Amino acid sequence: MKSYISTTGIKRVTVSNSIEGGGNKGAKVAEPSAAAARGRLSSRTLLPVVLVLGIVLPFLFVRIAFLVLESASSSSCSSPIECKGWRLFSRGYISQKPREELTRALMELKDGNIVEGGTEDALVTFNELVKEMTFKQQDIKDFAFKTKTMLLDMEQKVQSAKKRELIYWYLASRGVPKSLHCLCLKLAEEYAVNAMARSRFPPPEHVSLLSDTSFHHIVLLTDNVLAASVVISSTVEKAANPEKLVFHIVTDKKTYSSMHAWFAINSLKLAVVEVKGLHQYDWSQEVNVGVKQMLEIHHLICSHHYNNLKEENFEYWEEHQNFFEALSPSCVSLMNHLRIYIPELFPDLNKIVFLDDDVVVQHDISSLWRLDLNGKVVGAVVDSWCGDNCCPGRKYKDYLNFSHPTISSNLDQDRCAWLSGMNVFDLEAWRRTNITSSYHKWLKLSLNSGFTLWQPGVLPPSLLAFEGYVHPIDPLWQVAGLGYRSSSAQGQILEAAAVLHFTGPAKPWLETGSPEVRSLWSRHVNFSNSFIRKCEVLR
Repeated sequence: MKSYISTTGIKRVTVSNSIEGGGNKGAKVAEPSAAAARGRLSSRTLLPVVLVLGIVLPFLFVRIAFLVLESASSSSCSSPIECKGWRLFSRGYISQKPREELTRALMELKDGNIVEGGTEDALVTFNELVKEMTFKQQDIKDFAFKTKTMLLDMEQKVQSAKKRELIYWYLASRGVPKSLHCLCLKLAEEYAVNAMARSRFPPPEHVSLLSDTSFHHIVLLTDNVLAASVVISSTVEKAANPEKLVFHIVTDKKTYSSMHAWFAINSLKLAVVEVKGLHQYDWSQEVNVGVKQMLEIHHLICSHHYNNLKEENFEYWEEHQNFFEALSPSCVSLMNHLRIYIPELFPDLNKIVFLDDDVVVQHDISSLWRLDLNGKVVGAVVDSWCGDNCCPGRKYKDYLNFSHPTISSNLDQDRCAWLSGMNVFDLEAWRRTNITSSYHKWLKLSLNSGFTLWQPGVLPPSLLAFEGYVHPIDPLWQVAGLGYRSSSAQGQILEAAAVLHFTGPAKPWLETGSPEVRSLWSRHVNFSNSFIRKCEVLR
């Protein structure tokens, strides 16, 4: 027997027999060895192949499934197989092509081709759109048309809802809350049955103070009992010398008994308060006629803009919010427009501070009477605490129509409008001017122009009449705009302001205002008062 061993390793062993006829036996032994070697070689080759296929096949299956689904809704291929072939061999092109087709379809689709408000069978939800596209297998252009139709219809509904919501918000400001109505009725009843509620005030020893120019006189024109009480209580509370304050409240005939009863029962120990009704004034015929004409024209202006508001369909309602001032109660309020007659209301006074009934005083304001107005008639906030590029309220162009030559030839549209609501008036200087007659002249021009000179409101004609007679005062004397939903004044500015003015629909006695801002006003309400508790005011 002979054995042959390879030097490179034992790969094959051959056994041969030297006996005659033993060659056949040796061959039989070699054959099984070769077969075993082939079996081992096949196993080593097959294992990596199986592993690779196990990894690749699932991804290949998912890819083919997605391609088949995409090709089913594509109009650029004659068959799903053709689309699948294109996608398999040109990945970049295929991934971009549906996007490009959709973009092109949306660009080609004009808004004019879409019926306003959609169609009768317009799709409402995106799920309905997906179902229709899946079942009907429509092309990309149909998908773009239906999608754009649905989106435009939804956009129109959103804009319409915003407009309605804003109108309802303004309408809410026109109503009198049940609690305030109750308060007026209870006080009117008290005035009728309680002699103390009808008692004369101020007492006889203080009557002379009503025309004493050495005292600080504050004027309020209001028919809101609760608002007047907050203005006076907050001013007295923050005053360094409250005994120097004299308040003059002018109200209408229907509110006089309630207003008188409140301040007769809740008399102030330090300051002096006078309540006077319009029916108690003995004006000349000229003044009576002027007040009547003024009120009639303002009613016509508000009615004109109100009717236009009902017919208008604003595409961008944010640009037309000034039209909604026609819904404000101040638009037709006699007490609001009567401020142009302050010199006639107080012929014995020389200098007064005028306060609106929607303000609250946070700091002592006695230094206002020491301000030098440099010969001007009114001291008002003009410049802003927020810098040179913004206004404390609005600009002239927000109130006046500068497309009309009468307005554009006299004023700069980018000027900041001065703030009303807290103003110092030099009544002596006022009487030397023609401001009141100029005011009436502008009202008649507005009437003759078809009410196109300015937006509805109290301030626009005042801006024109007081042109050249305004003296700017420190911006922190008044921060306005707290009756709107968003105010740029926050934090330290609100704390530093001497007077906070709730200009806008959301008055602090209404529930439409912000609770955080309303609290700055409501903390001056006397909740311990029996009438306040009975009527559940601000509860």
